[in-house]
Amino acid sequence: MAENQFFVDSKNLSKEALSKKHKLESDPSSRTNHMEYMEGMEIIESDICDKVLSEMKSYNPDKYTAADVRYALSKDKCDIEDFKALLSPAAKPFLEEMAVKAKMETSKHFGNTVYIFTPLYIANYCENYCVYCGFNCYNDIKRKKLSMDEIEEEMKVIAKAGIEEILMLTGESRGASPVKYIGEACKLATKYFKNIGLEVYPLNTDEYRYLHECGADYITVFQETYDTDKYETLHLMGHKRVWPYRFNAQERALRGGMRGVAFSALLGLSDFRKDALATALHVYYLQRKYPYAEYSLSCPRLRPIVNNDKINPLDVHEKELCQIICAYRLFLPYVGITVSSREEKHFRDGIVKIAATKVSAGVSTGIGDHEEKYAGNTDKNLDVGDEQFEIADNRSLEEMYKNMEEAGLQPVLNEYIYV
Repeated sequence: MAENQFFVDSKNLSKEALSKKHKLESDPSSRTNHMEYMEGMEIIESDICDKVLSEMKSYNPDKYTAADVRYALSKDKCDIEDFKALLSPAAKPFLEEMAVKAKMETSKHFGNTVYIFTPLYIANYCENYCVYCGFNCYNDIKRKKLSMDEIEEEMKVIAKAGIEEILMLTGESRGASPVKYIGEACKLATKYFKNIGLEVYPLNTDEYRYLHECGADYITVFQETYDTDKYETLHLMGHKRVWPYRFNAQERALRGGMRGVAFSALLGLSDFRKDALATALHVYYLQRKYPYAEYSLSCPRLRPIVNNDKINPLDVHEKELCQIICAYRLFLPYVGITVSSREEKHFRDGIVKIAATKVSAGVSTGIGDHEEKYAGNTDKNLDVGDEQFEIADNRSLEEMYKNMEEAGLQPVLNEYIYV
């Protein structure tokens, strides 16, 4: 995919904004240093970033052979070198063997259970210019921020469908979606859901502590790509441009008391094998430093966005995605693996039988349209915001639950008991 296919049209931008956008795209000197912290960003002492980058930069996928893959598959437990072999091109002919072994590991630690959740987007305002994202500040979309009454109405619709775990998301804008706003949404969520996750802009430790006290159980942060040079060309403006602050978000969340943390690269932005390696190692090293926490991996690929339907994952086809997920399971047997509605029904139905342990259902990536999409309200005058990306699997909870049971799986809505 040509790099310029990432860039979005900007039909209604002012001349001043359009000029700034073009300058950011064409003149690297106009951008801030993506490795330097901005004012207000907490700096923590941690050696995990250096470890991950060192392993990723030295990784040469093409050096591994079929013998390396066979050796990795022969072992009861994979080390880092085995994992590198399983991610390499040499492992592609062994995909069926990897899947069989991954299924055994999944059954050993998770049985035949698959957890179900749904995302709730409460705002799509964003202060970043990430050239592949539908929410980016230069994309001409309808912006919307839900009021607390609107959030509660969305939650009622979702809870009525039977969902017990929710993942709340915002665009990355402290101005439009301040920490207190997110905290109040968390407090509302505790009335309707038993497990509450957040996917919002990275925060400082004390802010994560506050959101945990408001009811949040875990946070998800997509690093997008661990390739710092590529990251610089894709994140041209805003707080998200600061790569190391984003990298350390999960560790700050754990220090702030969050029960769990989730990780991901957006596969297709850069070399997917190196990004998959770095994502898993990010988990691996933190897991050893904070062994009490719950860890999970998401496996998203690029999806088309509003005003740009040309965005698709670079070289990451379903076979490659299956290879990555199976390698994750063999390297990190106790870690949850989420496959979202970005993927087609047939792929999700297959991968939950092998290695994935969590899926979304009843998904909307728009703002304020759960009632429109899933409660039968066809009122064309509903005030909703545009979606972040197009989904590929739009099954409801009822459909997902039924399909899993028919496949011999045990769908689980929640397993947490608060005392």
